[in-house]
Amino acid sequence: MKKYIIGFGLLVSIYLPRATAQDRAFVAASSAPGAARSTTPAPALGAAPSVTGDAAPAADPISAAGVKAEFVRSWDAYRKYAWGHDLLQPVSRGHADWYKESLHISPIDAYSTMRVMGLETQAKEVEQYIIDSVTFDKDIFVKTFEVNIRILGGMLAMYAYTQNPVILAKTRDFGDRMLKAFRSPTGIPYYWVNLRTGEAKGAKVNTAEAASYTFELGLLSYYTRDPKYYQAGKKATMAIYSRRSPIDLVGFEINNETGEWLNKDAYIGAGADSYFEYLYKSWLLFRDPELRQVWDRSIAAINRYIPEKIDSSVWYGRVDMNTAAKTSPAVTLYDAFFPTILALDGHMKLAEQFQATWNRLWNKYGLEPMGYNYKTGVPTDPVYDLNPEIIESAYYLHHITGDNRYLDMGRKYYSDVLKYCRTDIAFSSIADVRTMKQNDELPTFFFAETMKYFYLLFGGNPAVNIDKYVFNTEAHPFKKSDFQPAEIKTRLGIK
Repeated sequence: MKKYIIGFGLLVSIYLPRATAQDRAFVAASSAPGAARSTTPAPALGAAPSVTGDAAPAADPISAAGVKAEFVRSWDAYRKYAWGHDLLQPVSRGHADWYKESLHISPIDAYSTMRVMGLETQAKEVEQYIIDSVTFDKDIFVKTFEVNIRILGGMLAMYAYTQNPVILAKTRDFGDRMLKAFRSPTGIPYYWVNLRTGEAKGAKVNTAEAASYTFELGLLSYYTRDPKYYQAGKKATMAIYSRRSPIDLVGFEINNETGEWLNKDAYIGAGADSYFEYLYKSWLLFRDPELRQVWDRSIAAINRYIPEKIDSSVWYGRVDMNTAAKTSPAVTLYDAFFPTILALDGHMKLAEQFQATWNRLWNKYGLEPMGYNYKTGVPTDPVYDLNPEIIESAYYLHHITGDNRYLDMGRKYYSDVLKYCRTDIAFSSIADVRTMKQNDELPTFFFAETMKYFYLLFGGNPAVNIDKYVFNTEAHPFKKSDFQPAEIKTRLGIK
């Protein structure tokens, strides 16, 4: 659930954990002298892939076929204007990179959606590009959390689909480089790690950045038969959990060298979200009983102390981790992922109430604002970054309940995205949901998550579903039956 301003600035008094606003901050900074930005089309790799039929207009644009056609149209634009770079700029037809060198994040993030949609030509080209042209031996500091969910997660999905040992070798190489961030006194990773030198820095991390690694590192351990990866991720998770309060809540921001909480707000949204998501999903895929115990105590405390009902809405604001006193009614649209986990764990009434709350907020503006104060009813950050969380929750709830009101929600969301975010070549984030002015930004998770969840919600590939697959926070799917219980214990070192 997930893609921010981390390290660049504050948003509703918190740091956001994934890269939407990171992309936003980067693009804003990219106009500075020397920034990695260009409006010159990137050179294509060979001939453009055939999309005959794939990109033809659908009879019903708000359908799986319509979503697929728009994905292909947007991917063709990336390929034409941004090939070899991290991001497409969908208004100026330019491109941008997160750092001084590209990490090829868009193709890595988009790959699993191509496979889910049956876009084999595009997927094969990405595979070959990764094999022939991509190296992670780069003298750059990268954000540990972001590259874990996007690059490592995307590469693991590529290996899961291809079983290509060259892909696995590149994936392991990246994992080894990233793992050097975990060499702290607590085992909690540093915010930054240099992919070439292994130097790590940035002791202040939020909870999501500190402990959202068991899923990807568990997969890497399974595929390589080396438990060191999962054990490193689990150590970070347990370092956070062991510092919980007497009422079983964890704070928001921690020093990874001292283990001291720097911010004692407890909540489920941006900055904490994937910590909770991965407690449950890592247990769901790997069945580590210790993670299940951590999840059970955590969700019990969350649902006891955090929800606040106002009229017909339920909000998860922020509370003090030690006293549960309400500290802020500030929420972010990333919170809208939480119905997925509530529903998976059987808290259906609360999941449906929370989804209805966010659905009302979407309909209030026609898109969701990034930040919102539910007491004043005013956006604290009016940006919409093409986020998938509310769409993801609609998909999960529709699949679990069969209730078509969630399908209707999804149709409304996609209709609004088409209306306000579509550009001549792709889709753009929105600077202000009150004016619907477009930014010149297309976050990579639009390919990885937003379009995938629309496609699945509209019935595009029924074989890929949450009964058979577990999705990482970037929506990369992993088939449960590919992981054998006895092998999991051995390869991950689970006792």
